[in-house]
Amino acid sequence: MPEVGSRAAAERLLGEGGVVVDGERRPKSHRLEGGEEVELTVPEPASSALEHEDVPLRIAYEDEHVLVVDKPAGVVVHPSPGHASGTLVHGLVGLAGGGEDEERPGIVHRLDRDTSGLLVVARTDEAFERLQELVRERALERRYKALVRGRPRSWTGRIEAPIGRDRREPTRHSLDTDTPREAVTHFEVEELLGRNALLDVRLETGRTHQIRVHLAAIGLPVVGDAVYGVPDEELKRQFLHAWRLAFPHPVTGEPVEVESPLPPELQAALARFAS
Repeated sequence: MPEVGSRAAAERLLGEGGVVVDGERRPKSHRLEGGEEVELTVPEPASSALEHEDVPLRIAYEDEHVLVVDKPAGVVVHPSPGHASGTLVHGLVGLAGGGEDEERPGIVHRLDRDTSGLLVVARTDEAFERLQELVRERALERRYKALVRGRPRSWTGRIEAPIGRDRREPTRHSLDTDTPREAVTHFEVEELLGRNALLDVRLETGRTHQIRVHLAAIGLPVVGDAVYGVPDEELKRQFLHAWRLAFPHPVTGEPVEVESPLPPELQAALARFAS
């Protein structure tokens, strides 16, 4: 019997009339009684335009179902306008898979281009669907190190403020938006460094630019962030690193915990601000 891929692909095939019973199309709810003639027409798979490229990245964890990738700053996660090549997805061609988007195989969450660190990537449809569920259930723990300008008013905090595209600048995201989506960020002060602070940040939701927007909104802009924060001539990138990723394995349920050290340029910046 030909393979149709994921459940979503099978449902789409039914909706498009690719399955007939005794010569007639039937609804998805139709139950077979036995003895019917079922005809299945599976379209030829579209050829992917993605080709493997040598992209700098480190595989921090790997099995037959998932990968945890340690992404360097400067690498875009998937193809988008202005970034047709050189993305993390191009570096994972042949390794990642799952999902309906041919340009984003296996991608269930993202990191900004100039944020470094860990993200989990599916290798199969089963793992992809379960990882999406974990994201929706907020069972995918994502922790970041962020160096900010300013001194927090408390040692721990919770920021709950909807985020969407900015009303005046559509390339930015903000609290001033016509398309608000729930966004929750937690932080804890790890170290005070003069007029700066190193925070351990945990995402409860995962909106675009969430950490950068939320921290700027409470007067703690990220150092090196030229869009929402405080530019830094020496660092030349935002001080934001996804240092820890933890989740139940999408197939076995066993806990997966992966950590990533600060990249050298962030270690150097931290030493500079601490002196």
